[in-house]
Amino acid sequence: MSKGTGRKLAMALSLAQYTLAQSSNSLPGASSYVAPAGFPTTAFSTYYPVPSGQEPQPVLVDPVLNSTLYATHKTPCIATNETDTHVAVTFPLNLTDPNTIPDVDNDPVYYPKPIANLTSSEQEKLISNATHEIAQILTGQSSNCTKCKAALEVAQYVAQRAPTKLPAAMVDFCVSTGFASKSSCSEDYAATNLGASWVQVLAFANVTGLDGDYICNHLSSSFCPYPAVSPLNISEWFPSPKPADAAARVPKASGKRIKVAQLSDVHLDPRYDIGSEGNCTSSLCCRSNVVNKNIPNGTISYPAPPFGYYECDCPYDLALAAFQSVGPLTGTNNENPLAWTIYTGDLVSHDPQSQLSRAYVEYAEDSIFEMLSEYLTGPVFPVLGNHDTNPVDTNAPHSLPGSLGTQMSWNYDHVSKLWQQHGWIDDAGASQASLHYGAYSIKNHYGLRMITLNTDFWYHSNIFNFINTSNPDVSGSLKFIIDELQAAEDAGERVWIFGHVLSGWDGSNPLVNPTNLFYQIVDRYSPHVIANIFWGHTHEDELMIYYANNATVQSRDTALMSGWTGPSVTPLTNLNSGYRLYSVDSGNFEIYDAYTYYANVNVFPALENTSHGPTFKFEYSTREAYGPAANWPADAPLNATFWHAVTEAMENSTSLVSQYNTYQGKMSVLTPNCTNTECQAAKICYMRSGSAALGKACPAGYGSVQSAFDPK
Repeated sequence: MSKGTGRKLAMALSLAQYTLAQSSNSLPGASSYVAPAGFPTTAFSTYYPVPSGQEPQPVLVDPVLNSTLYATHKTPCIATNETDTHVAVTFPLNLTDPNTIPDVDNDPVYYPKPIANLTSSEQEKLISNATHEIAQILTGQSSNCTKCKAALEVAQYVAQRAPTKLPAAMVDFCVSTGFASKSSCSEDYAATNLGASWVQVLAFANVTGLDGDYICNHLSSSFCPYPAVSPLNISEWFPSPKPADAAARVPKASGKRIKVAQLSDVHLDPRYDIGSEGNCTSSLCCRSNVVNKNIPNGTISYPAPPFGYYECDCPYDLALAAFQSVGPLTGTNNENPLAWTIYTGDLVSHDPQSQLSRAYVEYAEDSIFEMLSEYLTGPVFPVLGNHDTNPVDTNAPHSLPGSLGTQMSWNYDHVSKLWQQHGWIDDAGASQASLHYGAYSIKNHYGLRMITLNTDFWYHSNIFNFINTSNPDVSGSLKFIIDELQAAEDAGERVWIFGHVLSGWDGSNPLVNPTNLFYQIVDRYSPHVIANIFWGHTHEDELMIYYANNATVQSRDTALMSGWTGPSVTPLTNLNSGYRLYSVDSGNFEIYDAYTYYANVNVFPALENTSHGPTFKFEYSTREAYGPAANWPADAPLNATFWHAVTEAMENSTSLVSQYNTYQGKMSVLTPNCTNTECQAAKICYMRSGSAALGKACPAGYGSVQSAFDPK
C-alpha cells in the first residue's frame, strides 16, 4: 500500500470513528477528535534515527532546490541524485537536531556599495571618529529626538563609506553605552544577524527627516514620538472612481454552502526537545539550550511535554494531531473535500536570529506544505508570514539598487515553485509570486479571485520599511492589489484578500502609512468586489471592521468589510492550539457561519503516559455565539454590518465582551479577564479599527490576551 493510499484510508476511518461524536446541533462534522498517541509514521517517507522518547526527524528532500545553486546558501546539505539534470537537496539532521542548534547564521550578507574607496585603516579611523562624535552628540543638551537623528546622520556617513565595518562598531557601541545587553546587541546589530540590513537602512534612509523619526522611535519610544499619518492623495492611486451602484452589484447568494478552512501560524519547531525546560526565562522554551534562571543550575521546573506547552512552539506531534483532526471535525474527506484552505502565514519557529538560516526556513516550508497537502483535502492557498524569511521579519523592496533589490528572491522563487508543484497555483500564479514577494492573484476553481500580499511591507519590525516612509507603497505591493482589484471589478469578479500581519486592531503591529492606503483600497472596492479579508500573525481569534470614509462615521450603514484574524496552531504564548472552518456561499462568497476548534494545552502534560494524544474539539459557532445578541437574521451573512451590530450589543453587555475575550485566547486558562468598562471600550474600539492609525487612537494595553493587560 502506498503512503498516500494508507493515509487516505486512515482519514476515512478517522471520520467514521468520530461520526458518533457529533453533537445534536448541525455541526459540520464531529464535535471532537482524539489524536492517536503515536506519531503517524506514514506522514513522511523516511526518518533519521533519534533517541527514544524524542520528536521524529523526517528526512526531507526538497523537490525544487538544486544542490549546485544551493551551495551559495553556505549551509551544509546533502546532494541526492534524482535525474541527470536536477540534483535535489536533502536537509541534514544537524539542521534540526535539538542537540546541534547553531549559534551563528552563515548565510550571505548584503551591503550597499561604498561611495568612496577607503583603505581598511581609513575605514577604521572613520569608525573611531564617528563613535567619538556620536558620543558627544548624545551628551548634548538637545532633545532626545534631535540627538538621535543627529547620531543617525553620522552613522549614515559611515554606512555609505565603510559599510562592512559598521555592524561590529554598532555592537560595540550598543554594549559600551549600556543600550542593551551584550546578547541583545549582538542579536540586533551583528553582521550575520541584522547588522548588514541595518547598514542598508542607514545608507538609504532620509535619517534627518521622517525616516529618522521612524528609526528613532523604533529604537526607543523615548527618542522620538511615533509619527502621524502622512497626507494621502487618493486620486493618484485609483484608475477610476467607485461606482455609484457598488452596493447593488453584490451578487445574490446561491444558497449552496461550501467549506473553507483557515489555518495559521503553525510555527513548527523541529528542534523541540521533550523533557527540556518548558518554562524558561528567555528565548523560545522546550529547547535543549534554554534554562530557567530562577532555579538551581541543572534542574528543570517544567519538563516539556511531547505535545507542546504555552511557552513553546509547535512540535511535530501537535502539528500532526491538528492536521489529522481537520477532516473529522469539518466533515470532509476525499469524497467530500474542503473547497479550499487558506494558510495565513508563519511556518518557522521563533528562534533567535543567530539560530536561523535560509535552509531552516526552506525546511519549514517543505515540511508544512507537504503535511498540508497530505492531510487536507482541496487546494491550499498560502501566504508568507514575517517569520518565513531570513533574516527574520525582513523583506527588502526591489527598488533598492543592484543585488540589494533581489536579496530575498531566493525565498520567493522557492515557495512559488513549491506551491506550483503541489498544484495550488498555476504557471502564471507562480510567476507572480516569484516577482511580487510571494504574493499572487488567481481565480480558483469556484470562480473566486484570491489576492494575497506580503504584509512584511507594513510590519513595524521590518526595518527596510524605514526607507522612504512617506511613500506608503515602496514595494509596489499595494499597487499590485489595486491593479488586480480593478481588473476584478471590470470582470465582475468577487475577491478574497488575505495576508499575514493584520492591518489594524490595536495598531501595535503595522505601520500607519501603508495601512492607511490599504484602508482606502478596501473602501474603494467594497462591498461589490471584495467579499472578505483574512489575517494571521497575532495567534489570537480577532475580528476587525472596515468602514466607509476612513471610519469618520461608524455605523451599520457605513460598515463595509470584515477582517477575520485566524487563531494559531502554535500555543505560543499562553494560548491553546486552534483553527477555523467557514461556511461560505458559492454565489456571493460571503461567510454564513464560522466554526472554531481548539485543543486544551493545559492538559497536555497528562497525556504523556496515556493511550491517546491531544483532543481537538469544537469551540464555538460565530452565528450562535453572537447572532442572538445582534438580533441577526438566520439567513443573513456574517458581514461587516453583522459585526458592527455585535459591537453595538457589546456596548451594552460586558459579558458579551468577556465572551469575545475568552474566545480570543481560544479558551486558554491563562487568558486574562476582560470584565471592566475600560477593557470593554478598548475591545470594541479595536474591532472597529481596520488600520494602524485607527487602532493607535484606541485605549492601549488590552490588545493581546497572551499576558496580563497593561492599560496605558
